[in-house]
Amino acid sequence: MNETVVRRARFTVLVIFFLHGAIFATWVSRIPEVKSQIGLSDSQLGLALLGLASGSMVAMPVAGWLIGRLGSRSVTAAASLVFCSGLFLPGLAYSQLTLALSLAVLGAAAGSMDVSMNTHAVAVERAAGRPVLSAIHAAYSIGGIAGAVFGWLISRLGVAPRTHFLAAGILGVAATLLVTPGFLPGHVDSAPQSRGKLRLTPALLGLGALTFCFFLAEGAIADWSGLYLRGSALGYALFSTTMTIGRLGGDGLRHRFSPRVLVATGSAIAAGGLALALAAPMSALAGFAIVGVGCSVVVPVVFGASASVHDGSTGAAMAFLIMSGAAGLFAGPPAIGFAADAFTLRVALWFVVVLLLAGVALAPAVATKRTVPTH
Repeated sequence: MNETVVRRARFTVLVIFFLHGAIFATWVSRIPEVKSQIGLSDSQLGLALLGLASGSMVAMPVAGWLIGRLGSRSVTAAASLVFCSGLFLPGLAYSQLTLALSLAVLGAAAGSMDVSMNTHAVAVERAAGRPVLSAIHAAYSIGGIAGAVFGWLISRLGVAPRTHFLAAGILGVAATLLVTPGFLPGHVDSAPQSRGKLRLTPALLGLGALTFCFFLAEGAIADWSGLYLRGSALGYALFSTTMTIGRLGGDGLRHRFSPRVLVATGSAIAAGGLALALAAPMSALAGFAIVGVGCSVVVPVVFGASASVHDGSTGAAMAFLIMSGAAGLFAGPPAIGFAADAFTLRVALWFVVVLLLAGVALAPAVATKRTVPTH
């Protein structure tokens, strides 16, 4: 494929990943004000937030099917437009029900975008003939940081969430329309003959288990590291920073080492970092930073392997992986909470160490034929 076309496609996907992180972080940054404006209790807000997860989980398999029929280009562009413009909806909510419904729409768009943009990123990597997924995933993290920082600043200026969401959504829609021509053609990853059908092979199940474990670990650190550190958010900040830095340099590692080695090594490093944080509380910050290093390359490697473990639509395989990750992200933190009540938070987090170590055993799942040359 023409090098200029591939370069434009890579830039386009970088922008899309950045937008996804930035738009989602924009919503998260204003949750307290939205809660206050509607007058919701903590439990009412929690139930409303289920709309986000529900919409996402319902839309993911549909997105996988659509990608098989149309290709990831069309689905990514459409999902990004709906996600960015849908950001305005929570700002209009006036009750628990309307907030839940608006978040269901936002979640459906976010889930569809998650599946389609990752599928297109895999197609871009294959077209490029070299590892690029880690840097693309770093763009999502950078977008999240940017959205959170700007959200905090705008909140301090007293700008209403509705106005903030409208402005951010317009910018997101404009950026999507601007870069959409740069996507690869739809035929590069459509598989109409398969009708997006999913076949659960042992290798795909192994990749799903890896995704579940690492998304659960990320959710656990996001939700529980602050409590473990007695109110400090520095642990999660260090984790996020080292994971972003690791992903910026991860493609170089993917060029030099096999997927199996990277997953096994990353899993061991992440497990070791969390074990350090739990066994030696004085070194907890260093431990959380090490977890970020270990986790940084695993998910890009797993997603990169999706195209070679499924003989149908890559979109269907990607939908399965992201749904597996979402299950870990949504179910993990509450499960840790129950375990912490039954034992202690430290003991509960040791279960996460075990799940990270499971990545070493599951590493052979990515030892499939290479989809990207390493020479």
